[in-house]
Formats: sequence, structure tokens, C-alpha cells
Amino acid sequence: MRPKIIERYFFFGLLFTTLIFVFLIFRPFWTVLVLGASFSIILYPVYEWLNKKYLPSWLASLLTLFFFIIVLCIPLFSIGSIVFSQSQDLYHSVIKGGNVFPFINSIGDKINQILPSGLSFDINEKISTFISFLTNNLANIFSATVSALFSFVLLLLAIFYFLKDGKEWRKTILRLSPLSNTDDEKIIAKLSQTINGVMKGTLFIALIQGVLMAIGLSLFGVQNAAIWGVVAAITSLIPSVGTAMVSVPAIIFLFATNHIFPAIGLAIWSTIVVGTIDNFLTPYIIGSRINIPPFLILFSVLGGIALLGPVGVLIGPLTVSLLYTLTEIYQSEFK
Repeated sequence: MRPKIIERYFFFGLLFTTLIFVFLIFRPFWTVLVLGASFSIILYPVYEWLNKKYLPSWLASLLTLFFFIIVLCIPLFSIGSIVFSQSQDLYHSVIKGGNVFPFINSIGDKINQILPSGLSFDINEKISTFISFLTNNLANIFSATVSALFSFVLLLLAIFYFLKDGKEWRKTILRLSPLSNTDDEKIIAKLSQTINGVMKGTLFIALIQGVLMAIGLSLFGVQNAAIWGVVAAITSLIPSVGTAMVSVPAIIFLFATNHIFPAIGLAIWSTIVVGTIDNFLTPYIIGSRINIPPFLILFSVLGGIALLGPVGVLIGPLTVSLLYTLTEIYQSEFK
């Protein structure tokens, strides 16, 4: 009897140690894996539809992946080409026109007029500091770009294999879990519902913010409002910064070109309409899909971002959703 006990303790000790090492090995890529699993859940209806057409699982996964690349990359490349074209126009009008320094100085003067007395803003110093920062961190910027491209390739591979083998992995989890299949299915269904709510809700809110920003820019006389609205929809996905990456330069530009009232109007529009719509819609859309109080969803999103960065937008609500599901299982099965 005693050798059996020793054997059992040895096995679980070896299993625990192995799990720790596996966690450390996969730790640099856990964000990619979480995003890959999340996107595969969202894309699963497309994969399932293709699979029902008697396509093999690998071909259905590959076609679904192509669909994802087309839907994601074509708009991004289109926006990039438009922005590049606009930047060339700006370069020809400002740099080659010889009025870049008066333009920059006028922006600095307008900012100093807004600031309280005793405070000053030296825009030339800020530009010099920014250029120095870029020069000193070119290697880091290049390595970050290469790392982002590599992570994107890994994300595509993760989506492919999650779609192709996800059903088998799900069966394995159900077999290994000590909970009943009903409870396991409840947990998986709840997490899938949360992922769909967070991802689709976030993208839907980004679309609304982009449309509202385009309307505001058009109302207050900023050219190419539709283009900047699309850019604002993308930047709205960036935590803490969001659409301010579009609205703030536009407001400064209007002030610098002596369009005072349009600048004030755009500032009010960006703050009240565009800025607050996120706070109202995020808890409502995400919370309504996963049946968790919007108050907790809001704090789970903010806490997830503070703890884990951008991926915390997804991990925070997932954790709260898992806690809710486990609480329901405890009440119905174990209490």
C-alpha cells in the first residue's frame, strides 16, 4: 500500500513540475494563444459552414483563415495607402512650400495662449526631444515591428490549428476535467459567449466612434473627414488614448489656423459625444451578452487593461465570467 502512495505523490509532483515548466515555455506567447483562441471562436461559424459543405477540416480552416486575412488586412492596407497619400500631400504643401517653421511656431503660440499664465510650452524643444527619442530608439522600434509581424504570423497559425483541432481538444478537456460534462459545457459556453460579446462589442463601439468622429470633423471643417473617421475607429481600440489621437491634432490644427470656434466645437464634440459614448456602450453591449452587471464589466475591462495591457480588455471580462459560472455551478451542485 505504501509504495502506491509514494508512486502517487511522485506522479503528481512530477506533473506539477512539468506544468510549471510548460507554463514558463509558453509564457512569451500566451497573449498570442489567447487571441488565437478568441478569434477562432468568433470565426467558428464560418468554419462550421464550410465544414458542412463536406470540406476536410484542414481546408475549411485554411479558407476561414483566408477570410480572416482578407477582412482584416485589406481594410488596413487600404487605410494605410490613403494615409500615405495624404501624408505625401502634406509634405509637399508644408515642407516644400517653405512654411513649416512658421506653421510649427504658430501652433506653439496658440498652445501658449491657452495655457495659464506662468506656464509655457516650447514646441521646438518638444519636437527635438521627440526626434532624439526616435533616433535613440530606432533599434527598439525596429525590433518591436519585427516582433509584431512575427506575433501576427503565430496568431494566424494559432487560429488555423484552433479551428482545425479545437473540437478534439475540447473533447480531451471534457475527459480530463473532474467536473461533470454538463458543468464543463456550461463553463465553455459561458466563456465563448463572453469572447463573442467582448470582441464583437469592442469592434462595434469602434465603428460607432469612427462614424461620430467623421461627422464631427465634417461639421467643423476638417478636410478628409471620412478618412480620419476610419483612422479614429482604429485608434479607438487603443486603451487610454483612443480617438484622441485624431481629435487632438485636429483641434490644434484648427486653433493654429485661427478657426477658434470650430476648434472649440470639435473639442466639445470629441469630449462629450465621441469620448463618452464608449463609457455608455461598453458596459451595455458587453454586459448584455454575458449576463453580468455592467458595473462589474466596466471595472473588469479597466482592471484587465491596468494589469495586462490591451489584452486585458478580453481577459478581464473572461475572468469575471468564469467566476460567475463557477459560482452558479457551486450553488447548483456543491452547496
